[in-house]
Amino acid sequence: MAAPDQIAAQLLQHLGGAENVAGVEQCMTRMRVTPVDRARIDESAVRGTDGVLGIVDDETFQIVLGPGAVTRITTAFRARLSAGGSDAQALAARGADIKAAQRRRNDTPFKNLIRKIANIFVPLIPALIGAGIVAAVRGLLVNWDAVGAAPAWVAGLIPALTAIGSAFFAYLAIFAGINAAKEFGGTPALGGAVAAIIVFPGIADVTYALPVVGEITLAPGQGGVIGAIFAAVLASWIERGLRGRIPDAIDILVTPTLALLGSGLATIFAFMPLAGAIATGIGSGAVWLLQVSGILAGFVLGGLFLPLVMLGLHQALIPIHATLIEQLGFTPLLTILAMAGAGQVGAAIAIWIRLRRNASLRRAIKGALPVGVLGVGEPLIYAVTLPLGRPFLTACLGGAVGGAVAGAFNQLVAPWGATAIGPSGWALLPLLQSDAGQGYAILAYAIGLLAGYVGGFVITMLFGFPKALLAEHGGAVDADAESAAATPSTSPTPGTRIAIAAPAEGRILSLDDVPDAAFRERTLGDGFAVDPTSGRFASPVAGTITALFPTGHAFGVTTPEGLEVLVHVGLGTVALGGEGFTVLRAEGDVVEAGDAVVDVDLDAIRDRVPSLVSPVVVLNGGAWAIVERDAEAPVVVAASAAADA
Repeated sequence: MAAPDQIAAQLLQHLGGAENVAGVEQCMTRMRVTPVDRARIDESAVRGTDGVLGIVDDETFQIVLGPGAVTRITTAFRARLSAGGSDAQALAARGADIKAAQRRRNDTPFKNLIRKIANIFVPLIPALIGAGIVAAVRGLLVNWDAVGAAPAWVAGLIPALTAIGSAFFAYLAIFAGINAAKEFGGTPALGGAVAAIIVFPGIADVTYALPVVGEITLAPGQGGVIGAIFAAVLASWIERGLRGRIPDAIDILVTPTLALLGSGLATIFAFMPLAGAIATGIGSGAVWLLQVSGILAGFVLGGLFLPLVMLGLHQALIPIHATLIEQLGFTPLLTILAMAGAGQVGAAIAIWIRLRRNASLRRAIKGALPVGVLGVGEPLIYAVTLPLGRPFLTACLGGAVGGAVAGAFNQLVAPWGATAIGPSGWALLPLLQSDAGQGYAILAYAIGLLAGYVGGFVITMLFGFPKALLAEHGGAVDADAESAAATPSTSPTPGTRIAIAAPAEGRILSLDDVPDAAFRERTLGDGFAVDPTSGRFASPVAGTITALFPTGHAFGVTTPEGLEVLVHVGLGTVALGGEGFTVLRAEGDVVEAGDAVVDVDLDAIRDRVPSLVSPVVVLNGGAWAIVERDAEAPVVVAASAAADA
C-alpha cells in the first residue's frame, strides 16, 4: 500500500480539494468527510484509491480504510487541510451548516435520532477501548495475585490500574453529556455540567417524596449515560430557547444559569429516577430475554448485526452496552453481536476457495481477513461479501448461527458477556466475564466464534454462489465444472488449434485497453475485446453454452475439446437487470461459431453503462494457451493445447 501522505493527497484531490471539505472525523475503520458539494466528489476515483476498502455515502461521506490505516491516513489528510489554509473553526461551522442542510433533506425522526445518539459515542470509542483493555489487564493481575503466585510488585500495581481503567467509565456520563450537548445544539460545557450531577457523590444526600412513587433516595451514577443524555438534551433545548431572547448584556449570566438550573432540577427529580428505571429494565430485560429465549434471540441479533454495521448504526447500541455493564458488570449483547463478524470470516474463507481464479478478490480477502478475525468486519463487508451480494446474506446467517450458540450458553448455563466495549473478535477475549467465572465466559465465546466461522463457511459454500456469480467472478459453476477447471474433461491434444471469433461486429481491442482492472489484469484469463458496432452477440466458438446470465450480459461456451470461452457484453451491464437485452439461447444449447446468443439494443444502454467494450477471455488458460493473434475479424485469436505453446 502507498504511504499515508500519498493516499491522503489522492483522496483530497478526488474529494474535490480542501475547499470542498467542511469537516473530517474518524472512527475505527472509516474517515468521515463532510463535503461542501457532493457533486464534486469523484466516487469511482475514491473507491479506486490504493488502501480504500469501500465507501459509504450517508450523512457524511465515509471512506473505509481499515483499523490503523484510518488513523495514519486521516492524520495526513488533516495535515494537508491545515497546510492548505483550512481553519478548523471555519470547517466546523461550515460542517454544521451543511449537516443541517443534509438533515433537512433526509429528515426522518427515527434516522435523525439514531444518528445523533451514534455521534455522541463515536468520539469516545478510543477511550472506551483503552480503558477496557487496562481494566482487563488489571483483572488478570488480580487473579494472578489471588492465587498467591504473583510477585510483590503486582499488588502494588493493581490500585493504579484500577484508577486508570475505571475512572473513564466512572465519569462516562459526563463525556456523554458533553457530546450530547454538541449534537443537540447546546454548549458542551453545560451538557457536561448537568451530566456531572448524576455522578456527583453528594447526590446521595438528596431525598424527596413523589406522589404514588413515595420516598426516593438517589444514588451516584443512577440513570447513567441515559440520564446524562436526557439532561444534556434538555439543557441544550433551554439554552437554544433563551438565546436571542435575553439581552446581550446579561446573556452570559442568565442563559447558562437558567439552562443548568432547569435541566439540573429535571435531572434530580425526573431523569435520574426515570433513566434509572430504564437502565434497570434494560439489564433485567436482557437477562430475562437470554434466559428464556437465548437461542432465538441470539440467532436474530447475530444475523441482523451486519446490516447495522453496514449502515453505521451499530454505534447507537453503545448506550445499551454501557447500561448493561453498569447493571450486570458485563454486556451479553456485545458478545452475541460479535458473532456476526465470525460469519463474515467463514463466508470469506468460502469465497477464497470457490473464487480462487479471481486474484484481485483473493488479495482483498488476504488483506481484510486478519482484521476480520480480530472483529473489525467492515473491510470484509465492503471489499468482499457485500459487493458479491448473496455471500453477504450467507455471512449474516453464519453470524446468526454463532449468535444462537452464544445465546444458548446464556439460556442454558449462565449469563456472560464483555466488561468493556470496543474490541471484538478474538481481541475481545481478555474482556470476557461471567458470574460463573471468566474461564466459562471465554469457553462460551470461543465456541460461539467457531460456530460462526463454520456456519458462515458452510452456508456460503452451499448457498452463496449462484451460477451467474461464479461465471462473472471467476468461480467454477458447479462441482463438475470446478473439476473441469482444474483438469479439463477432454484433455487437449497437443497441437490442437481452435479459432476464437469476434462475438460481434466492431473494432478489436487488446485487454489492456479495457476500462476495467479485472479484465486488464487478466484476472479471469487472457483474450481480447471488441468495441461493438452491432448489438448481435454470437458464440465465438462451436460448443455448448455452459453459462448464460438471465440478464444476458455475459455467457460462456465450452468446446468439445474443453476450451472455455467467456463473453462479457459491455461493462457494468449487470446493473441493467436485463433491460435492453434479448436472450436468444439457453444454457445447454449446442451452437456453432457465429450463432446468435444475445441481442443488445446498444443505443438504449450506451449512456447507462461505463463502457460497451466487451471482453472475450479464455477461462481455462492453464490448459489452453493463446499462440496467435489476428487483428482482423472474424478470427482474432487462436488457442492451442498448452503443451504446444
